[in-house]
Amino acid sequence: MIPDLSPIFASYESLRDEADKLFARIRQDFPQCVTCKEGCSDCCHALFDLSLVEAMYINRAFEQAFPHGPQRSAILSRASETDRHLTRLKRDLYRAEKAGESPAAIMDRAAQIRLRCPLLDDDDRCLLYDARPITCRVYGVPTAIAGRGHVCGFSAFEQGQGYPTVYLDKLHSRLEVLSKDLGKAVNSRFSELHETYVPLSMALITRYDESYLGIGPARAER
Repeated sequence: MIPDLSPIFASYESLRDEADKLFARIRQDFPQCVTCKEGCSDCCHALFDLSLVEAMYINRAFEQAFPHGPQRSAILSRASETDRHLTRLKRDLYRAEKAGESPAAIMDRAAQIRLRCPLLDDDDRCLLYDARPITCRVYGVPTAIAGRGHVCGFSAFEQGQGYPTVYLDKLHSRLEVLSKDLGKAVNSRFSELHETYVPLSMALITRYDESYLGIGPARAER
């Protein structure tokens, strides 16, 4: 049986609120540079993975918002198609790495991939906006990961200028800690469960049940 994970999800929400405050502070200080507006979906086509705790949180939010009905079916159908496409793209990137392409070059290639999020409706609005990932929440302001900076191409931040920056490595480290806490909370037999990262499409279609989480003894093979 899966235990109550509300305390861990509450800690995730606190981290998410911190990210929102960072975004709001930069937007307040540089209103002319942050061009995010309703209907803009540039960040909804970016390629990134979710930590275990964030994937499970969004999965739960999706189940609560769309327990049944045609809209749920349409979202899951889009998620399945997106995930198949992502599998092919990741396979190609893996082959490029094995062929000797540098990690930096592969990261640049991955950053150029544009894939529509299955949670976007026909008007380019997020169907799960209040529960959107942290990466989506900070997309419109300067960010950095692994020492490399990034800014939305539609923003007005000038290259070479100094701006407040959201360091995603720090956020990811804290998400990893929460994922470890989650693994301990469910008493998973999978010691590396917290290292599971999936795209949002996979988070929507996955069943985070006892079997997935490694709760209880492993089933004997027949």
